[in-house]
Amino acid sequence: MTDFTPRSTDNKPPLRGWISMAMLLATATACCAALDPYVSLTSQAMIYVLAIVIVAYRLECQQSAVGAVAAVTALNFFFVPPRWTFEVESREHLIALTVMLLVALVTSHLAASLRRETRHAALSERRARQLQSLATELANTTASIDIVSLGQAALDAAFAGPNVLSLCDQQGKLDLAGSATNAAALVKSPARSESVQHGLQSCLTERAVLGPGTGRWPGLDAWFLPLMDHGKALGAACVRPANATDLDGRDHATALCALLAQATRRLHLDKTVQAANLEAQRQHIQSTFLAAVSHDLRTPLAAIVGAASSLQTQADKLSPADHQRLLSSIASEAAYLSNLTENTLQLVRLSASGSLQTALQTDWESPEEIVGSVLARVRQRDPTRRIKSKVALGLPLIKADAVMLAQLISNLLDNALAYSDAEIDLSVQSLNQGQLQQLEIAVKDRGPGITPAQQDLIFEPYQRGDQSGCSGPNGSRGSGLGLALCRAIAQAHGGSLVLRRRGGGGSSFVATLPMGVAPTLAPPLQTLAQELS
Repeated sequence: MTDFTPRSTDNKPPLRGWISMAMLLATATACCAALDPYVSLTSQAMIYVLAIVIVAYRLECQQSAVGAVAAVTALNFFFVPPRWTFEVESREHLIALTVMLLVALVTSHLAASLRRETRHAALSERRARQLQSLATELANTTASIDIVSLGQAALDAAFAGPNVLSLCDQQGKLDLAGSATNAAALVKSPARSESVQHGLQSCLTERAVLGPGTGRWPGLDAWFLPLMDHGKALGAACVRPANATDLDGRDHATALCALLAQATRRLHLDKTVQAANLEAQRQHIQSTFLAAVSHDLRTPLAAIVGAASSLQTQADKLSPADHQRLLSSIASEAAYLSNLTENTLQLVRLSASGSLQTALQTDWESPEEIVGSVLARVRQRDPTRRIKSKVALGLPLIKADAVMLAQLISNLLDNALAYSDAEIDLSVQSLNQGQLQQLEIAVKDRGPGITPAQQDLIFEPYQRGDQSGCSGPNGSRGSGLGLALCRAIAQAHGGSLVLRRRGGGGSSFVATLPMGVAPTLAPPLQTLAQELS
């Protein structure tokens, strides 16, 4: 993990720095002594100046200043006449030594300033990179615990610590136990934990940074920063070490807290938007259900009441044929009403739950048994046996809600029977999509088909093919809920339902559902299953 704590680039121990300075001056003196017969005093002074520049660039300001004085003293003692003394017999030599000392001190000061600016620029760059990286990571977070984890890691990387980060719970109180790092930081110092909690709560209450250099509670040993966004306090952080003169460090901690506050605010807004969408969806479902009650349920109820009233009041005046006609009308309207009610309630159940999967009661089921039970019921309404089924042998078990899956297949078959008078093909097979095995259920008819403009609209509640100019040859009516419920059931199982046009006319509704990995029977159970089979 990158450390953003400002430190000097000269990490040498003080004694090592003094030794380095002494060795450089000794080397310069040795070079001057070796070149003494061949060069002038001015050239020897330049050798010492070079040593001073190296010392000023590599070592601390104090060491470079002492090195500058030591270099001038060594030049005077070893090479300026009279040698081996600290006396200067010539005015020119005195001026040269004085100028050399000033140049050495100025060079030391400039080099120290350059080092400070270089360290500050490098630190600013690292902090900017950290802010950019943290902003990118926070943009992908979906939980408060992820924000706490990323924020704690960022604070620990930027400051030596121990640092503490806490977000507010739904009641607006700090949740100090929301992060393992926070808990560990408090447990290590029980005596300090109360003061940390008090500082976090105080900065949250005052909505301002507390600590050294802030003008608020300057005697603290840490900065306490609130996580603020649009005037709302969302959490607080404790950052150490806190130096009153480290304005850049405090600004960086404030910037980190601002990013964390924005991410927390975004999560709150996402939850609010999600809740609003669920409420809007609930209102839409209620409106849909009321529309069904006011229109689609009223029509069959009126027919049933009318037929029953006729049988009750005019039974002796009706012929046997009229009796049978009225009874058939009651049975037909009651069956339609039952199917409409079941579809409406199932669609409400699926749509009203926050997650479609939570509305399912799944277990490992046999596709062959589900298809067989559906065909046994549907063929009672198919006396001419137009439905031709083809179920692959040896299909594995599927994790599904058997009632929902049976209703999906039943609705697709009823839809095909209503809008087609030709043969209907039902095929069930397994497909391998990479490492994922899927169950494909296809119902194909030779009806008038669906126009491309209506292929997506047909899956919306209360949308029927006959409303789009695609009424079936049987003149059958529908509630417009069957296909909407089928798609909702497929999506609840993690699958999909699509409509495809058939060559030669007709439609093909294809439901694709993930099968998962079925559990294997223990050896004794396998033996028992083989004996029973």
